[in-house]
Amino acid sequence: MALLVALAALCLLMFVAYRGFSVILFAPVAAMLAVLATEPAAVPTLFTSLFMEKMVGFLKLYFPVFLLGAVFGKAIEMSGFSRAIVASVIGVVGASRAILAIVLVCAVLTYGGVSLFVVVFAVYPFAAEMFRLSAIPKRLIPGTIALGAFSFTMDALPGTPQIQNIIPSAFFQTTSWAAPILGIVGAVFILASGLAWLEWRRRRAAAAGEGYGEGHLNEPEPVELGAPAHPLVALSPLLVVFAANKLLTMLIAQAYPGRHEVRLAGMAAPVSADAAALTAIWAVQGALLLGIVTVFALAFAPLAKKFAEGSKAAVGGALLASMNTASEYGFGAVIAALPGFIFIRDALAGIGDPLVKVAVSVSALAGVTGSASGGLSIALAAMSQQFIAAAQAAHIPMEVLHRIAAMASGGMDTLPHNGAVITVLAVTGLTHRQSYADIFAVTVLKTAAVFVVIGFYYATGWY
Repeated sequence: MALLVALAALCLLMFVAYRGFSVILFAPVAAMLAVLATEPAAVPTLFTSLFMEKMVGFLKLYFPVFLLGAVFGKAIEMSGFSRAIVASVIGVVGASRAILAIVLVCAVLTYGGVSLFVVVFAVYPFAAEMFRLSAIPKRLIPGTIALGAFSFTMDALPGTPQIQNIIPSAFFQTTSWAAPILGIVGAVFILASGLAWLEWRRRRAAAAGEGYGEGHLNEPEPVELGAPAHPLVALSPLLVVFAANKLLTMLIAQAYPGRHEVRLAGMAAPVSADAAALTAIWAVQGALLLGIVTVFALAFAPLAKKFAEGSKAAVGGALLASMNTASEYGFGAVIAALPGFIFIRDALAGIGDPLVKVAVSVSALAGVTGSASGGLSIALAAMSQQFIAAAQAAHIPMEVLHRIAAMASGGMDTLPHNGAVITVLAVTGLTHRQSYADIFAVTVLKTAAVFVVIGFYYATGWY
C-alpha cells in the first residue's frame, strides 16, 4: 500500500504536468495527498518543515541564477546579437543544419560550466531565429535544447563541471575526470543517435509542408532590420560568460577557501556561508552579470529603448521557471521521506550485476524525484556502500562506478514532471503535448547510452 501511494503521487504529478496544469500548484497537492494517505497528522508539519523548506532552500540558492540568466538571454535578443550569430552559424553549417548548430552551442556552454537552466534562457532566442529562418517547426526546439544541454555534456563527458558529475566524487573518492573513455563513448552515442532522431523529425515535418508555425507564445521580439553586428561582437557576451565563469571559479575558491563569516556594526549576530560549496553558484552569477554589462557596452542604443519592458518579461519568465523547479524539488523530498520509497530502494538493491544495479537504481530514483542531482544524491546516500562492496567484489574500479552513476542520473529524470523539462517548455512557450515526445526520445537514448557504456566496458575492459 505504501508503495502504491508513492507511485500514485508520481503518476498524478506527471499527468497534470502533461495536461498543462501548473506544477507550482499541483506538486504540493500531490505530495500532501501522498502524506495524507500515509499519515494524516503529518500533513501540516511536512508541508511547512519539509516541502516548503526544500522549496525555499532551492530558491535561495538558484533564483539569482534564473533571474540573471533570463535577463542575459533577453539582452542578447533585444540587442540584435541573436540574428548576427544565427546568420553566421547558418553561413558556416548551412540552413539545413540549424539543429546541429543549436546542439553544439548548448554543448559548449554547459561543458564550459554554465548552468543548464541558464543555457535555456540564453540559447532560446538563437534557436527561435535559426528555426524560423530554416523553416523548422518550433516544437522541435525543446528536444534540440535538451540534447545539447541536458545530456552528454551534463554527466558523460569527462571533466564536465555540472553538479551531476561532481556528486559521485564525494562517495567514490574519484575526480570529475573519472573513466574518460567510457564518458566519450557514451557522449558520442548520445550525440549521434539524438541528432539522427531530430533530423528524422525535421525531414518528416518538411515533407508534410510544416514550417516554423504561427501564433506561438513567448516569441522573441523581431530584430529590427539593418546591418547585423559582426559575429565576433555578437559572440563576445557569450565568451565573456564562458571565460568569467572559469576565472571566477578559481578566484573565489582562493579568496573564500572555507566557511566565510561576516559581522557588520549593525548586526546583532554574524552571518556565515559555506563559500566552498557556493563557489560554482557565485561564479555563474558573477559571470552572467559581466555578460549583461558586456551586452550593454556593445549595444547600448537598442537596449536603452527596450530594456524596461524587456526586463519585465525576463523577470516574469525567471519567476515561473524557478518556482516550477523549486516545487519539483520539494515534491521529491516529500516522496523520498515516504515509507513507500523504502520499498523502491530495497527492491533496487536486489539487482545482481554491480553496474546494472547502479544504473537502474540511480535512473529509477531520478525518475521518481524528477531530478538528476536529487535522485543521484538520494541513491548514493542510501546505497553507495552496497555499490562499492559489489564493485570491489567484481574488481570494478571506482572510476567506472562514478561514470555509470553520473550518466544514469541524467536519463529518466526528464519525465514530464522534471523541473528542467518544465522550464524549457515554459521559456519556449510550448506545451508537453507539442514538444515532450522529442524530449522523451532524448531521455530514452540517454538511458540506453548507460547500458551501451556498461556493455563496452565488459567487452573491452577499457575505462
